[in-house]
Amino acid sequence: MEESLLVEAIVKKILDSVKNVKLIPIEASAKHVHLSQEHIDKLFGKGYKMTKKRELSQPGQFLCEERVRIIGPKNVIEGVAILGPPRKRTQVEISMTDARILGMNPPLRESGNLEGSSNIYIAGEKGIVDARESVIIAKRHIHMSFEDAQKFNVENNQSVKVRVKSMRPVVFEDVIVRVSDKYKLSMHIDYDEANAAGFENGVMGELITYPFELNLSNTHEIEPSKVLTNEEKRITKKVIVEKDVEGLFKKG
Repeated sequence: MEESLLVEAIVKKILDSVKNVKLIPIEASAKHVHLSQEHIDKLFGKGYKMTKKRELSQPGQFLCEERVRIIGPKNVIEGVAILGPPRKRTQVEISMTDARILGMNPPLRESGNLEGSSNIYIAGEKGIVDARESVIIAKRHIHMSFEDAQKFNVENNQSVKVRVKSMRPVVFEDVIVRVSDKYKLSMHIDYDEANAAGFENGVMGELITYPFELNLSNTHEIEPSKVLTNEEKRITKKVIVEKDVEGLFKKG
């Protein structure tokens, strides 16, 4: 195996990755609650229907005019947003900072995974509910359609890395991909993560697909199924320099 062929194959793979970069819009989510209809009835009155304030980025989801208080062991947080429509089960999503203010230690979970999560009191205009196993710190995640998943070459529930292209660039690891035809492309982070990344409206994220392991069997320039010698293993550790990339660009 010639060193130049291996270098060319690696550089080509890198350039292909760069050319195929696709960006993901990022949204920062403040603390909020999703209420069951049972809890809506207790907080605002039997048969109460939440008032839609504005649509959210995900189809069918909306911010409500109404607000609630969440009551923890140490403190109360006022004016917490309610997101609609009603869910089968109440879920409260807070940041780690919110949790410390409230005096709680909720688990880091994906949305909907509430078994064994923390308890909290929620107060509305007409009453208070004891929301058992309802509080989580939501894992950062990406919503995307099946078409988006195909473009990004990812699968539902896959864990990926995303580079936030902000004034304080940061790479978030263990970002969960959630795929459904009901979803619109968007990455969701909480305010703790947003502040760490210097988030501003319009910030985009880049799905990181490299560094990568070169699959020799799928590289046309290299003999398939060949076992590398010690010398060849040494060659694969060569640092790719600028002239390698320039050379491949000149070849087209």
